[in-house]
Amino acid sequence: MPRLETSTLIADVMIVIPDIYGDSRGRFIETYRRNWFPLGREMVQGNRSDRQQGAVVGLHYHFHQSDYWYVTRGRARVVLHDLRVGSPTDGATEILEIGEHDDRGLFIPPGVGHGFAAVTDLTLTYLVDSYYNPTDELGVAWDDPELGADWGVADPVVSARDRANPHRQEIPDHLRPRYGLRT
Repeated sequence: MPRLETSTLIADVMIVIPDIYGDSRGRFIETYRRNWFPLGREMVQGNRSDRQQGAVVGLHYHFHQSDYWYVTRGRARVVLHDLRVGSPTDGATEILEIGEHDDRGLFIPPGVGHGFAAVTDLTLTYLVDSYYNPTDELGVAWDDPELGADWGVADPVVSARDRANPHRQEIPDHLRPRYGLRT
């Protein structure tokens, strides 16, 4: 059974430290089980993101979708930011490095902004509990000073879409998820 940790900075974020089994042939890691996450629902879609060192993705957030992230190759610096109105950790930012060096998985609930920087070339696999819906994908500026995020890359490569996201203070309350509400 893996070790499950609740984030001390952002409510409802869960960190999985899996058991690793290996021998001369390689290794085996159980990376996900639905019953590890009390707030989780059935994951209905799996995705893979391959990024080159220096790429920055995000920050994105959802009203309805949870994500489960696991880096299978390389290292990612993950930035999380709680945007949920009424959350006990509203406004908190957390930064974690996940990947080959520690094999942690990460459960991200709705309303928590999430993004990552490719510290090395990487492959991130992620499961989601809702099918892709572009109307449920919103963003906050990756470089907003209010978030205090250190992405850990010298010359970040950021998409035009991510560069266009508003600063946190520019997001009206009706575009911020409510803590504890989910459909």
